[in-house]
Amino acid sequence: MKGLTGGQIDEIAHGELRTRVLGEVFGRMERQFRPTAAGALSALIRWRITGESEVVYETTIADGVCTVREGRTDTEAQLTLMMGDAAFLRLVSGNGNPVTMVLTRKLKASGDLGLAAGLNRYFDIPKA
Repeated sequence: MKGLTGGQIDEIAHGELRTRVLGEVFGRMERQFRPTAAGALSALIRWRITGESEVVYETTIADGVCTVREGRTDTEAQLTLMMGDAAFLRLVSGNGNPVTMVLTRKLKASGDLGLAAGLNRYFDIPKA
């Protein structure tokens, strides 16, 4: 992701490749979760990734365990994050500053903004 423009990322984020990349990223979240950092946190985080179509994933953190599922449930999320493909990939690869992304409206957060501010400490985010 480093060195690519948002437009270049958007160009490759289509069809089957996009589906595979999103599946890989969300598939790794459970393994990259830091249960000791999360402590007694209990939260549902909804990720709305826009692009050629909107894809929704939900991350549930409870009892020291992180589970991820594709799709939206009827449960109210404590935090909803909405962003395009390029912003999402920058964020999860450690190449994007979430505060800057919010200020430039590349990332929209609603709900528990305190949870949003500390989200990176609950996961081992690769630096690429």
